[in-house]
Amino acid sequence: MLNKFVVVVFSIMCSAIALADELKLNENAPKTYVVKKGDTLWDISEVFLNQPWLWPKLWRLNPEVNNPHLIYPGDVLRLVFDEQGRPMLVKGKPELKWTPKVRTQLKDLSPISTLPLHVIAPYIKYDSLLTDEQIEKLPYVLGSEDGYKSSLDHIKVYVNGDLTVGQSYAVYEQGDEITDPETQEVLGRHVILVGSGKAVASGNKEASEPATLYLDGVKREVRAGTIVVPVNDGQLFPSYFTMQAANASVRGAIIKSAIDVREFGKLDIVMINRGLEHSVKQGDVMMVKRTSPSVIETGSGPVYTEDASKWNRLGGNDSSDYKMPEEPIGEMMVFKVYEQVSLALVLSSRKPLRLEDIIASPR
Repeated sequence: MLNKFVVVVFSIMCSAIALADELKLNENAPKTYVVKKGDTLWDISEVFLNQPWLWPKLWRLNPEVNNPHLIYPGDVLRLVFDEQGRPMLVKGKPELKWTPKVRTQLKDLSPISTLPLHVIAPYIKYDSLLTDEQIEKLPYVLGSEDGYKSSLDHIKVYVNGDLTVGQSYAVYEQGDEITDPETQEVLGRHVILVGSGKAVASGNKEASEPATLYLDGVKREVRAGTIVVPVNDGQLFPSYFTMQAANASVRGAIIKSAIDVREFGKLDIVMINRGLEHSVKQGDVMMVKRTSPSVIETGSGPVYTEDASKWNRLGGNDSSDYKMPEEPIGEMMVFKVYEQVSLALVLSSRKPLRLEDIIASPR
């Protein structure tokens, strides 16, 4: 059930969207909607809007819904239009029925509420991206007190650097080198969080005395060579995320999936080749698109490029005789931004997403 709620945390605390973003109602948007137990603001807005992240514009015009976070199962929402023709939702109030003998109450007095970060934390992998220069400056694990090649919880490991006693540290395993598929530029190295611990001895690097780290939060085996970073260094996230449509100029591609599979979808974490240098911000909502299969004209009629013979491909363009359209297949929200890349959570997907799918502003 939690999966259904996760997406709302990225929408319910968003600020007013720029007036330039016009609300577009779904063609089959109902005139009324009865709030059900388990609904979220994202779910409800998706019933009415093509762009559910614009939900504040749907609610903000309504004086009866000053706090849309406090809507209840059983509430009736009516879609109306103001004098300028702008849509808005009007909320009906739940009814209480009384009898002389039985005290009755609302079936469910729990409002459609917000979700804190700790609820969605399992879906946000605390992986990161570091350059080789940054990695070279970080201390790393030498070994453990028991001489094991890998260590689990409640074991002391030794680190070749000066640590602060009492400070918590995250332990990362080095992953793949990340390359921009468009420019072939090396953007950094993916590092995977494998555990955490607390420093119990500071060490003295100049005297070749290792520091001691007591592991108390291991997710997977900690091996010699894993790097050590102070906890909260690049790991802080807001309690709630503010969503906004990404800058209209943003356009790039998915370059990595956190689960390292060919296809992925809703609630998966992905990396894109756009970051601070490209005006990407935390909370940016982006559309995922894919170019439709290319087509080549042949003497027998049009065929898909991948099905065409080598002779047909050589005789015309090497990809397509037409500029095929890009079709939207999903949405994502950025939650971590680096200089040249960002990490995003897939909010929805109408078909499996893949590496090198296009990301762009939803505007």
